[in-house]
This record gives sequence, structure tokens and C-alpha cells, in this order.
Amino acid sequence: MKSNSGFYIGRIKQVNTRLLNKFLAQKNITAFNGEQGRILHVLWENDGISNRELSKKSGLAMSSLTTMLERMEEKNLLIRKFCPSDKRKSLIFLTDYAKSLKNEYDEISDKMTEISFEGISNEERLAFEATLEKILHNFERAEQKFNKK
Repeated sequence: MKSNSGFYIGRIKQVNTRLLNKFLAQKNITAFNGEQGRILHVLWENDGISNRELSKKSGLAMSSLTTMLERMEEKNLLIRKFCPSDKRKSLIFLTDYAKSLKNEYDEISDKMTEISFEGISNEERLAFEATLEKILHNFERAEQKFNKK
């Protein structure tokens, strides 16, 4: 059976990112873009984590993450400090400036969620999110198997 779900997921991500960036610009938030917002979102919940943990929680590859973190550090959104117990590892912390942007970002996020689920019942939303979680798990499991080869 042919499926267009991958196509739709890709398109949703593209349109979502463009719309998110427009909402950020509308609020005069220029320090970060939608993609970097994923990093901030993780750090707002888990401040002071390692690059590896941030990569896992955000879903971003280490190579992409490194470049994005450098840009975000230049914009005064985060700082990196050496881990006290392992000097080879650095931990990523939000600046006060980044913390001050959380409420505005949450408002935008709520608006994006409202747009996403317009005309969709709560039951449909819960079923959809459960299905997405299963799909994500399937892809992560396949990726792990592929990486072991």
C-alpha cells in the first residue's frame, strides 16, 4: 500500500518552521530561529545538560548541534561550562536573556498548537499523537540497528 505520510510530515515541518519564524519576527525575537527554538525548548526543561544529552533530546545530529550552539552562544542565549566531574565534557546552560524569552516562546508555541489542531477533536489529537510516538519509536529503533552495523 502506497503512503504519502512521509511527504506530509516533511511538508508539515517546512510550513511549521516558516510560520514559527514569522511569529518570532512578529514579536521582534531575532536572537534565534525556529530550529534553535527546539534547542531552547529542551534547555528550558533541562538546563545544564551535555551536548550528547541535548542531541538526543532535541533529535538534532551532533554535527548540526555544534554549529547551532556556536551561533546561539554568540547571540548570548547560552554558555558552555566544563563539567566539574569530567573536564572533557562541557555542559550547556541558558543565559538570563534566553530564560527571559521563554514566556513569549510559550505563547507562540500555544498558538502553533492551536493552529495545528483546529477542527480536530481531542480524541483524534490523542490518537494522532500516540501514532506519531509509535512512528518515532520505530524510526529510532531502526536507526539504532543501522548504527550497529
